[in-house]
Amino acid sequence: MTDPEAEFIRELEAFGAEAQAATRFSYAWRTVRAVISDDENVLDILNETSSFWRTVLRALLTASLVTLGRIFDQDKKSKHNIDRLLRTAQADLGVFSKEALTRRKCQRSPDADEWLVDYLQRAYVPTAKDFRRLRRYVAHRRQIDENKYRPLRNGVFAHKGVSEQAEIDALFARTKKRELQQLIVFLNRRHGALEDLLYNGRKPSLRPARYAVHRMREHPSSLHNHHTVQEEIVHETERFLRSLVREAH
Repeated sequence: MTDPEAEFIRELEAFGAEAQAATRFSYAWRTVRAVISDDENVLDILNETSSFWRTVLRALLTASLVTLGRIFDQDKKSKHNIDRLLRTAQADLGVFSKEALTRRKCQRSPDADEWLVDYLQRAYVPTAKDFRRLRRYVAHRRQIDENKYRPLRNGVFAHKGVSEQAEIDALFARTKKRELQQLIVFLNRRHGALEDLLYNGRKPSLRPARYAVHRMREHPSSLHNHHTVQEEIVHETERFLRSLVREAH
């Protein structure tokens, strides 16, 4: 493994871990709120230990927003963020060459020589233009974070810059449930696209992904389909909450 390749893989793994963490924190928080809003039995059980559950919900929301901030952070002192990941990728496009892909495929598949020649004909080799496009996507999402979630993060959660309830309410009013879900799912889609480019030679495009909690709850993916991180945590959280009701009865 070349040094640029090893560095990119380290950054990709670090970014993936942060994106998944933000997803789990945010979707667990959202699912608890969704379940208690439409199931009085669950709400009654949680109210028996209300201080604990208020603490859990506050911690989940804080963790999701702080993790989101780390991902979009442009401070040069930040060791890992989405900008560093894209810079590392662009620094040596040879990491994504067909020769490099051949080596990775041969390392992972003992029978690669039987199918690799045909596979490589369809493999995509990215250019600087691809990464400029990816940067534009990221810049758009960062603008959302800076305008709506950074003020909330700095004023209420990571720092205590705002103390008046009216000011706190105003900051929350600027946010949108759907927008935050889409923002967080975007990060996982971006990670998946770069991972697919590295290991499978596929053009880095954003493939569709479910983001709405109510849709995941009402229409779970087929067991034969790969569950996304957000679907996994939504279903696990709801199963746990409903198990509390069963145990109580």
